[in-house]
Amino acid sequence: QVQLVESGGGLVHTGGSLRLSCAVSGGAFSVGWFLQAPGMEREFVAAISWSGDSTYYADSTKGRFTISRDSAVNTMYLQMNSLKPEDTGIYFCAAPPSKNVHTAENLYDYWGQGTQVTVSS
Repeated sequence: QVQLVESGGGLVHTGGSLRLSCAVSGGAFSVGWFLQAPGMEREFVAAISWSGDSTYYADSTKGRFTISRDSAVNTMYLQMNSLKPEDTGIYFCAAPPSKNVHTAENLYDYWGQGTQVTVSS
């Protein structure tokens, strides 16, 4: 059974940093991070291949966010720097049914419960 568990959310001021974690059990997968801002559709943030060799970012997060993985503990991380109020929302990590990495939400089958990030202005 595939399970993803996020942690690391919280409240920070504009310009602050947070590191989110996504612990994966049940296999080795590519993983994506998605943000659901209040009243908005869930949107792609970043993704990393199962090998860790390839990473992808939304234009809004390039240069500020870094996705990485520690294969020894099957955990993915999202380091978020220079946070802005528009980064506020629930962050979900997700895994597709294969090892391919995707940016499209509808290609992900397995989802965590989400972790709340609030950036105050």
